[in-house]
Amino acid sequence: MSRRLAALALATTAIGLGGCGYSFRGTLPSHIRTIAVPIFGNRTQQPGVESIITRAVVEAFVTNGRLRVVRLADADAILDGEVMSYGVGAVAFDRTLNVQQYRLLVVLNLRMRDVRRNTVLFQQANVAEQADFRVAGPVSATIAQEEAALTQAAGEIARSIVSLALDRF
Repeated sequence: MSRRLAALALATTAIGLGGCGYSFRGTLPSHIRTIAVPIFGNRTQQPGVESIITRAVVEAFVTNGRLRVVRLADADAILDGEVMSYGVGAVAFDRTLNVQQYRLLVVLNLRMRDVRRNTVLFQQANVAEQADFRVAGPVSATIAQEEAALTQAAGEIARSIVSLALDRF
């Protein structure tokens, strides 16, 4: 039954988007060939999270290859981002209620601007990504795993952002 509902929801969404003039062409305006990605803002208490995510986004654009990453002054488009929240919560426990697994959740606001035409190409609030990590024992190991989980989440966020930037036109 859930597959049928999912298929129905997908079909309804596709029909609705088709009626609104949207398509899944994946074509940016022809004059957009370069992008700049300034360091994202950080509205959290987690130091350095914005640098890790920004670096992952730049790497994702470089790997994708459809837009060349350049300095702000040379960009056709600019992707601005802001880390709105960062949280780690326990999601799995053993029989004695000791934490066995944590979930890291990062939420961002994004805006991509066409510098040449002074327009907003897209704006997306509350882009969320999560990554789970297990507890290895000592607190120092758990902290290292949280950093690895953040790096993993940043990579997933970056791929989502590139998809948003390139496939929505």
